[in-house]
Amino acid sequence: MGDTLLTVLQAGAPHRVAVRTPEGDASLTAEQVVEESSRLAGALAAAGIARGDRVSLVLPNGPEFVQLLFAVTLLGATASPLNPGYTRDEYAFYLDDLAPRALVVSAGEAKAAREAAPEGALIVDAEPSGDTVRLSHDGSQLGEQASFEAAEADDIALLLHTSGTTSRPKQVPLLHRNLLSSALSIAAHYQLSEDDVSFCVMPLFHVHGLVASVLAQLAAGGSVVVPRRLAGGSFWRSLEQDGVTWFSGSPTLLTMLLDQRPDDSRTHALRFVRSCSAALSHNLFDRMESELEAPLLQAYGMTEASHQISSNPLPPGPRPPESVGLATGTELTTLDEDARVLAAGSPGEVAIRGPGLTPGYLSNPEANAEAFVDGWFRTGDRGVIDEHGYLRLEGRIKELINRGGEKISPYEIEDVLRSHPAVIDAACFALPDNKYGEVVGAAVVVSAPTDPREIVRYCRDRIASFKVPRVLRVVDSLPKTATGKVQRQKLATEVGRELR
Repeated sequence: MGDTLLTVLQAGAPHRVAVRTPEGDASLTAEQVVEESSRLAGALAAAGIARGDRVSLVLPNGPEFVQLLFAVTLLGATASPLNPGYTRDEYAFYLDDLAPRALVVSAGEAKAAREAAPEGALIVDAEPSGDTVRLSHDGSQLGEQASFEAAEADDIALLLHTSGTTSRPKQVPLLHRNLLSSALSIAAHYQLSEDDVSFCVMPLFHVHGLVASVLAQLAAGGSVVVPRRLAGGSFWRSLEQDGVTWFSGSPTLLTMLLDQRPDDSRTHALRFVRSCSAALSHNLFDRMESELEAPLLQAYGMTEASHQISSNPLPPGPRPPESVGLATGTELTTLDEDARVLAAGSPGEVAIRGPGLTPGYLSNPEANAEAFVDGWFRTGDRGVIDEHGYLRLEGRIKELINRGGEKISPYEIEDVLRSHPAVIDAACFALPDNKYGEVVGAAVVVSAPTDPREIVRYCRDRIASFKVPRVLRVVDSLPKTATGKVQRQKLATEVGRELR
């Protein structure tokens, strides 16, 4: 198998349970995952899918997703997972951009994806059957097997899009060796072993769930619990019954799960909980550690880095809640506006380099020229690295609020807003202003009716006057991406329209 994704299944004993559901309706050993993935790869090859082809996966979480991802990449083909919740128009954009040779979809489902499929694309239905997956096309089962040229380390395993929160989504190719390097560094940082069991709460169409929760744990020789559908009740039961030792999620998902926790649930096996994909509030940090009696480790990652860039360490290492920790498997620095490396303690643009980094955006020389400078990848995030190597993020550079020359981090104001007793969630953004260029706008979700002016007064007592929101709206919910990132630009547009 070489240094490809299937390498992660060579760790530990082949007869250990590697992937299972919390419901117990599927349970596969590492050896079975390899066998099933090879069988599925042969069936896809017989259907005409070959090395270098792109295959879009429109599937819910579950062992079937894991098997099919390994199958597609084993062929030397490229998997491009898509959110099963997209609309037809969203599928049309991504599928037109990807131009896949085939779509693998849940049998009888994914109507919007089928309607948006490019002309000539092969549509393959996937249906779980115990520990196996049945594939069919136009009602005929794909049972025939064909030989294929196996993948190599420099083949593109995953083709994903950036989140597109501040610009048009870009295609990010991740090679087998990129993903394997990231999985191994995550496993090493958290000291994962054959005794560990992770529970995958994040969607597998995103690198957070796929690389951190699944590939890293498999690379350590342990087991992964992959639910087909995330539900609070089954999650907390699985933590106790399946001996789950850690899980990783966005702050949005962590909050949801904590709110659904039964009073009698037990989490004695938990070694740690990991938070990534969005900023973590101090309130949630304190609540998680207090209620679960396990360390909460905040991490920082992005698609272009094959996920993890930095993370706070396990105890007894310090894990300050305002920091996303130390570099893991990467080199980390900050750059000034002229791309010069800055000294520790100097705020600037976070830049990285390392074996997990994408070789570059596909067919986008302009974006590559802007992002890659002197061997460093410019993340677009502003941050500070202290003398001990800990990174503190201040927000996306394009999302910083420039009020008359004062650069304001939305993160700082959001922390203050979330500390208000009535505020459940908050987001800050820039609003245009004739005098200052930009001023601070904010939207909050509250637990009880609250006068927005009272929340603004609360802020005045805690932050400098120029950081206090000029406009504050109470909303029912904040618009977020599937992985929990707040869509600040969408909020700014909506609030700006109200003010006109």
